[in-house]
Amino acid sequence: MALVSVVISFAAAAEVEVTSPPEGAAAPVEQLPPVALAEPDPSVLRFTEEDFLRKTHLEVVYNYRFDDDFRAEKSVIGNRHLYAAQTGDTFLDIARFYSLGYNEIEAANKDVDPWLPERSKSILLPTEWIVPRTDSRGVVVNIPEMRMYYFRPNGGLYTYPVGLGRDEWRTPKGRFKVIGKTKNPEWIIPEAIRQERIREKGLHERSIAGGDPRNPLGKYRFELTMPGYRIHGTNRTYGVGMQVSHGCVRLYPEDIERLFGIVNVGSPGEFLYQPVKVGSRDGRIYVEVHHDIYTLVPGLYGEARRLLSEREWLGYVDEAKLQKAIEEQTGLPVDITAAEFQHAPVGNPPMASDQLPRNL
Repeated sequence: MALVSVVISFAAAAEVEVTSPPEGAAAPVEQLPPVALAEPDPSVLRFTEEDFLRKTHLEVVYNYRFDDDFRAEKSVIGNRHLYAAQTGDTFLDIARFYSLGYNEIEAANKDVDPWLPERSKSILLPTEWIVPRTDSRGVVVNIPEMRMYYFRPNGGLYTYPVGLGRDEWRTPKGRFKVIGKTKNPEWIIPEAIRQERIREKGLHERSIAGGDPRNPLGKYRFELTMPGYRIHGTNRTYGVGMQVSHGCVRLYPEDIERLFGIVNVGSPGEFLYQPVKVGSRDGRIYVEVHHDIYTLVPGLYGEARRLLSEREWLGYVDEAKLQKAIEEQTGLPVDITAAEFQHAPVGNPPMASDQLPRNL
């Protein structure tokens, strides 16, 4: 495989542990000091399926801590990075390689052409998130964010982008348990979906066999106590970070394979709806704002103030910064701490790609 000038550092050492990979995956690679990267061959820059599958050799565990005192809480995880676009790149490929959804990379780079980004253009990789505030454990999906957080039984969490139900087939809120796991699942087509396929595509089949490349469930599926809804892979990876399903939750093939090996039958979970999240790190208060995709929360500014008031943090916030974050909806954690309370050191700025090793 030709060298591709793309790199990532998943998070600061204080926030990340590198643990054992899934059975059969490549051995983990130790984090290396910054190195200079060779100039890639422009004729072979496009990512291959092998590139995407090989990224599974790192298991990144993000540590977090909730606390009533924002100076003690540590609920902002990861760090954002900069990527220098290369010929042939698209947001779809960059997002998948860095375990992002299309929605995340597009929201963070609204001034960049997602299909033909200018060569060497700096693209912000939004690999930084506020952990959703919930008492649920196991598999938690924040619907407006289109992102899953897997809270491990022994502490820490993994996080993955997901695709969700389009507006007329909404992914519902609610708690559930995993009641089954299936490899190469057969798709028994629900009658309402079958009628839609007949009308729109002229397709009349009642099922698609497991392992068939036309099967939208991919290679792995979790069955849930929530009737009619599943968590599974996909045969159309561009749908991760988009509203394209009939309500089920879709993951990239490499991410669902990883999740399949660590989530057990009986694990709890929840589909929750938090277009606004608040959290803190290093004594600073942050807000993260996403598009209210199902229009369930009237007034995101009011929602943000409500969350901050509940935690008794509102008096430490700069209202102008909060308003700006609500308006921009970048999907990134934004520091909204009032100037008079900014005594803690500011987090590191985005790192350029030539400052980072390629660990994949």
